[in-house]
Amino acid sequence: MHTASPLAPSPALSPRLIHAELFVVLSVSLGASGLLAFVRLIGALTAPRELQGQQAVLVGSMAPGRPWLDLTLQLVQIAIAVAPVGLVAYLLARSGESMRTIGTDFRRPGSDLARGAVLAAAIGGSGLAFYLAVWALGVNLTVVPGALPEVWWQVPVLLLAAAQNGVLEEVIVAGYLLHRLGQAGWGPWKAIVVSSLLRGSYHLYQGFGGFVGNVVMGLVFGWAYRRWGRAMPLIVAHTLIDAVAFVGYAFLHGRVSWLP
Repeated sequence: MHTASPLAPSPALSPRLIHAELFVVLSVSLGASGLLAFVRLIGALTAPRELQGQQAVLVGSMAPGRPWLDLTLQLVQIAIAVAPVGLVAYLLARSGESMRTIGTDFRRPGSDLARGAVLAAAIGGSGLAFYLAVWALGVNLTVVPGALPEVWWQVPVLLLAAAQNGVLEEVIVAGYLLHRLGQAGWGPWKAIVVSSLLRGSYHLYQGFGGFVGNVVMGLVFGWAYRRWGRAMPLIVAHTLIDAVAFVGYAFLHGRVSWLP
């Protein structure tokens, strides 16, 4: 009678296998977004209108005039966008690790929230000032954080979109990427620079300001991840930054003179 043998422990990942794994994950997530953003920037640069006169809509209506269909499409898009996080969780499990390995868990809610709030305040305020400056210089598109219809689900969807960005980007570009590059033998700052350039690349559709601003944000977030060993504070910070931007724009646009 045959009995199943216990599962053998997962072998250590070689640098070659780690790089291949990273290529696959980024190809179906933010690496692909970076390539698309680059093409969109080329399109914006070659358009008849100057960059400042073009818009980059972050969360827009997907079915104008059909609110229930629009809501359904928004929720489906958010679910699809965070799917690569599931792939990361699976790959970590395959190597004998887990999401806890990169600090994506709820073991330290107090410190994660506090650190995330501090990061959000520091990055959010300076980021807004930087955006207004580069927009005035004409090297950035006009960023429209939220362009949803004024219906009951507007704010909930904007908040979900903010959480989606926080989870997707910080799990993949901060926690997972930096963790795997460290396992492959990369030095901490070399890995952080690569992570930051990747973060900037998929914001190229906003213009040169979007690229530079997010590279700087990536350097700060990469340092924070290396210091704390946790992605959760970064997820909190990113979610707060985007939530304020999305909801704030929806309520302030057209009511204040300083917001493009």
